[in-house]
Amino acid sequence: MELDWLDWLNARDYVVAREILQRGVAALAVIAFVSTLNQFRPLLGEHGLLPVPALLRAAGGRLRGPSVFRWWRYTDRRLTVVCWVGIVLGASVVGGLPQLAPPFVPLLVFLVLWLLYLSIVVVGQTFYGFGWEMLLCEALFTVAFLGSVHEPPPLTVLIAVWWLVFRLEFGAGMIKVRGGREWRDLTALMYHHETQPMPGPLSRQAHLLPPWFHRLEVVGNHVAQLVVPFLLFVPAIGGVPVGSIAAAVIILTQLWLVATGNFAWLNWITVVLAAGAISDSAWWAVIPGLSAAADPLASSAEAAGIPVWWAVVVVAASVLFAWLAVAPIRNLFSKRQLMNASFNRFLLGNAYGAFGTVTKRRIEIVVEGTAAADPGDPDVTWLEYAFKGKPGDVRRMPGQFAPYHLRLDWLMWFLPLGRMWEPWFEAFLVRLLEADAPTLRLLAGDPFAGERPTWVRARAYRYRFTTRAEFRETGDRWVRELEGEVVGPASLRDT
Repeated sequence: MELDWLDWLNARDYVVAREILQRGVAALAVIAFVSTLNQFRPLLGEHGLLPVPALLRAAGGRLRGPSVFRWWRYTDRRLTVVCWVGIVLGASVVGGLPQLAPPFVPLLVFLVLWLLYLSIVVVGQTFYGFGWEMLLCEALFTVAFLGSVHEPPPLTVLIAVWWLVFRLEFGAGMIKVRGGREWRDLTALMYHHETQPMPGPLSRQAHLLPPWFHRLEVVGNHVAQLVVPFLLFVPAIGGVPVGSIAAAVIILTQLWLVATGNFAWLNWITVVLAAGAISDSAWWAVIPGLSAAADPLASSAEAAGIPVWWAVVVVAASVLFAWLAVAPIRNLFSKRQLMNASFNRFLLGNAYGAFGTVTKRRIEIVVEGTAAADPGDPDVTWLEYAFKGKPGDVRRMPGQFAPYHLRLDWLMWFLPLGRMWEPWFEAFLVRLLEADAPTLRLLAGDPFAGERPTWVRARAYRYRFTTRAEFRETGDRWVRELEGEVVGPASLRDT
């Protein structure tokens, strides 16, 4: 049953937006579960660098949020089951199957995906301490209430999605304005492309662009993050789709970040969520052929309307979204604005924002090993462990890995920015000395072909991109200079 007074809830011009939101967020969830399946066990499993069972024993059941592993004792095998369930459910949404059923079916599928990934993040410790982890959790929960193909998308849930994009962009913009001077004097992007956590294939070319372009980049960033997000909520004026144009601007800026770096799924999920503010009318104006493909879905939703029982669920969820908005609103306008922070145990209604300051010098920790008996021998040969994503070999072009997340590589970037001696890094060196196969699979290659090195050490190098003249002369993409030794030769006996 559907009543006329519910018509205000029907966002009939956003059917394509719902398709993109549901399938896009689900696709990124699949990538997140695949990333976890491939990396969680050597990083956090029973014999990982920071074992979850040890965390659960130390926490005594008091975790920072709900997790199936609190009630269902953690084992690596159960982690595998959780990942495969997430992959299968996410893939079903990408294929559009739950959306063909009544609206409670996609609702349940997304809520299960949210709970499963939340369960992983809660026990993931520093390896899951990134803003896009909580962003994915919040996105999964929010799009759960968008319904199925049998009724129009609910307007209030779409507004909740736009509010999520607003927090993500405006929060990041405010962090920058309140942060380092480089964002205010427009020099931040003269450094960022070179010093970002994981450069991509085009990062060097972006870094070598002229200073005036980098200043223009910063101005464009400030406009896209501090002005444009407000326009997401503006309806069409005189036939001009203001909200859709604002969303397109955000998408274009995010695609530039995709092209010039590797920020896991942060940029891609922002693209997907921003597309939720583009109306069908705007899509059809740009891609006329899309109207024919989307028409059957729109017609089906138009005919059915929103059932009363589903409207009650949606309104209840919308009240929850409104209540969750209070804390992040206070944070946005606080002088002590928090970055990538959650205000509740469910990772909903979070605060976002990153790169309030930009690192101006790139320091890389290079890990080496040797099979020599005496590491002090001047003729000893040290072999370098190569990582998949972070810079190492000065001739190697950085790869494009996003939206896949290389967690170990990211944590290696953070090492020289904080405490050099982290518990997980000590455990990592021990695993190298043991030639632990699961740990070695996290790397680009094992210089000892499965054999145990006798000693390992870690050294700090200053890295910078080569100029065009240096590249023509040497073929190197990086220049590196030794800063010093941060971990002297260590053996299993020492550990």
